[in-house]
Amino acid sequence: MPLELVTIPCLADNYAYLIHNADTGQTAVIDVPDAAPISAALKERGWMLSDVLLTHHHWDHVDGLADLLADHPANVIGAEADAHRLPTLNATVADGDRLAICGEEMQVLDVSGHTLGHVAFYFAASNMVFTADSLMALGCGRLFEGTPDQMFDSLSKLAALPPQTLVCSGHEYTQSNAKFAITIDPENAALISRVQQVEQARAAGEATVPSLLSLELSTNPFLRCTDPAVQATVGMIGADPAAVFAEIRTRKDNF
Repeated sequence: MPLELVTIPCLADNYAYLIHNADTGQTAVIDVPDAAPISAALKERGWMLSDVLLTHHHWDHVDGLADLLADHPANVIGAEADAHRLPTLNATVADGDRLAICGEEMQVLDVSGHTLGHVAFYFAASNMVFTADSLMALGCGRLFEGTPDQMFDSLSKLAALPPQTLVCSGHEYTQSNAKFAITIDPENAALISRVQQVEQARAAGEATVPSLLSLELSTNPFLRCTDPAVQATVGMIGADPAAVFAEIRTRKDNF
């Protein structure tokens, strides 16, 4: 049975995620922007927190941890490469590591680019990947520390996961990402339809994440760097896809 997933809005536009195994009673949270909404979600469901998974060190993904642990002691896990600037960890992980979380195998993926040491957590049996600020709905994170080549490699790694994978990203940025995406891929019928759906969802106050990887593959310009139409838009037909990615990322930064 797949793990139960709860999406928790935090702060202005962040998301945290709870995953729960009803058979074992174990519950984990991915990132802790703010303790209060996570504590409320745990209390509402009567769940006991067993693990905290941290994707990267930015304040809006970790600042609620101390307050959360005060009421919900748990095992805190984060990247070994980022341990020097994460809150105190009980265990560190690196790319390719596999460990049991909530009774299911979780694989660690190094997705550096937004930051160095950023990791994603992939639960194959439940078809979920927690990508925070690497792959995002209709976009990807800004390159605060890594290079375009690093982010392209990270996104390629995520794009290779099964298309039915649910992408649980860290922010409600889809509407603004959509406005940029349509400038890069203006004739993409799937993207045009998705932009309309995103507008309707946000007008109704609904979340637009998580999203299916299959949808990202067909509409997210940062995953479509080999597509001739996208390459034509940026004037780079036949170019190295990593270079196309770098150009699209630069255009997004200046959008």
